[in-house]
Amino acid sequence: MEFLSQLVLLQWLGTAFGVVQVLLARQNNVHNYLFGIIAVVISIWVLYQSRLYADILLNLYYLVMSIYGWFYWKLGKQKREAPISCTTTKEKGIAMGIVLGCFVLMAYWLDQHTDSDVPFWDALVVAFAWAGMWLMAKRKIENWAYLNISNLISVPLLIYKELYIYAGLTTFLFAVAISGYIKWKGIIDKERNEAFA
Repeated sequence: MEFLSQLVLLQWLGTAFGVVQVLLARQNNVHNYLFGIIAVVISIWVLYQSRLYADILLNLYYLVMSIYGWFYWKLGKQKREAPISCTTTKEKGIAMGIVLGCFVLMAYWLDQHTDSDVPFWDALVVAFAWAGMWLMAKRKIENWAYLNISNLISVPLLIYKELYIYAGLTTFLFAVAISGYIKWKGIIDKERNEAFA
């Protein structure tokens, strides 16, 4: 009982940092990554206890991409803050490659080498999230769509695993992602209008 209450407390703590992270990302604030890193570390422990192994790997990936994204957002390729933009054809191909490659690898690993009871669903959540996080680190507006596909699949999976607080957080993240897409689209449109003015 004490162990379960500790998991619930950690879920709340991870959720709080995750909420701040996504709200800062929506606001186009580079410091979102600092809060994200703390949320990731907490989540890894909770997910390990729940045997969601692909989600653990996803969180390790989030950790790496958070560090990369933090530096990319701050410096970009031109040693100045990188702008929000739409994906190129090449980047769309890379994102879909990440989804397909990640799904195949994760589904095989989870099904054949772990005691996961939801290997294919877990792999699908992770595949879209990996691509979405890569696009977020590159400041591509399409990141919100990929992350929301992951969120849609993740909510029932988290409910099935009785991680109700994380299911609530993911539902919240779904709404914020819609809002984030609208806000980032407004930023892109404003920059385009100023460029043509």
